[in-house]
Amino acid sequence: MDRSRAVWRKSSRSDANGQCVEVAALQGTVAVRDSKDKSGPVLAFAAPDWRSFVNSLKTN
Repeated sequence: MDRSRAVWRKSSRSDANGQCVEVAALQGTVAVRDSKDKSGPVLAFAAPDWRSFVNSLKTN
């Protein structure tokens, strides 16, 4: 996965303690990483699976 053009973002609900994840949309996938380890590992999810996950959080 080419992350060179990724635009990473954090939730607006993140606080200043640095305990966050960042997400980036990359050609049909959503990449997730630890905000404290920007060069570390990245999890990749199919975009529909990510939307399903986020929607399930909103309803619970």
